[in-house]
Amino acid sequence: MTDVKPCCCPPEAPKTVPVGPQSVRVANTGPKPKPDVIFWGGLGVVLAGYAWHILQLLTDEHAAYHPEGFAGAVFSIMNQMWVGMVIGIVALGFMSRIPRHFVMAALGTERGWRGVVRAVMAGVLLDLCSHGILMIGAKLYERGATAGQVMAFLISSPWNSFSLTIIMFALIGVKWTLAFIALSMLIGLITGILFEYLEGRGNLPANPNRTAMPDSFKFWPEAKAGLKSVPWSPQFIWQTLLIGLRDSKMILRWLFVGVIIASALRVFLDPAVFEQYFGPTVLGLAMTLFAATVIEVCSEGSAPIAGDIFNRAGAPGNAFAFMMAGVSTDYTEIMVLRQTTKSWKLTLFLPLLTIPQILLLGWWLNGL
Repeated sequence: MTDVKPCCCPPEAPKTVPVGPQSVRVANTGPKPKPDVIFWGGLGVVLAGYAWHILQLLTDEHAAYHPEGFAGAVFSIMNQMWVGMVIGIVALGFMSRIPRHFVMAALGTERGWRGVVRAVMAGVLLDLCSHGILMIGAKLYERGATAGQVMAFLISSPWNSFSLTIIMFALIGVKWTLAFIALSMLIGLITGILFEYLEGRGNLPANPNRTAMPDSFKFWPEAKAGLKSVPWSPQFIWQTLLIGLRDSKMILRWLFVGVIIASALRVFLDPAVFEQYFGPTVLGLAMTLFAATVIEVCSEGSAPIAGDIFNRAGAPGNAFAFMMAGVSTDYTEIMVLRQTTKSWKLTLFLPLLTIPQILLLGWWLNGL
């Protein structure tokens, strides 16, 4: 047996100091944390907009079919996002229970292309939207994954989920959907390997959370022993959900900001612009990339817009660029990565390395 903590171990008990026959809890003497203005302010605006549209639904039957204004946009975006957010929070809670060694063993203990390939496959197989996957990516970095693995995971995952793949089959056909998935995996693999290379040379900071694996660690025996020790009680599940909610607060704050900005843009930007001006040209490709950068939409929300670009503008490369740019240039993702890695340099290398690949492949797809 090793000294590795069993899987899904319960949280540590509060520290106590013995005083005679009893023990007293150690009090926190540090400064009281300030309220998170961005989180609570964003949550307040989103809840207000959502509640206002519900009032509109109760008083106007047409509001259900034609959600208009800022409140209607908030209502629509949150209805697209909430499933991915909830799944992400739950997954985050259970991931917090898993010891770091298991995460590292699953992704691969060695640096280089093997670990990146594992991260790409994990991203493709995980059925989550871009906002849910952000929570998992941040937790992976915290648990010791390399920057290359995290970037490959984020790039290859959001709209390659099973549910969204079925939607894309209906929107653009099986052949083009499979091509988009394969090319997104290629970008994830290339970007992850480049991050590994730059980190190895010292051009990018290494993950400070990374630890060495014990020589005697065996993944499957340890995993089985850990699962047997899990107390599947309502209290355990409730505590796990609370952990997931607490750990996701950092990401939720930026998701709420994204919802507010996206809702405002929907009020002032007509989606029909995509259909008329975003054709299969170099200028159209550049405009598509810019629009995808400034318009915050979840992966489910980007699919119908990409379908319109593909079918009405006749620009498969632009459709691919729109979906990929939402992963590599999205400001919510940029801010979450910055807060997770504590490095602007590492964070900004994501768009720096991915945008040239997206533009090149988009230009190539438009010429087919």
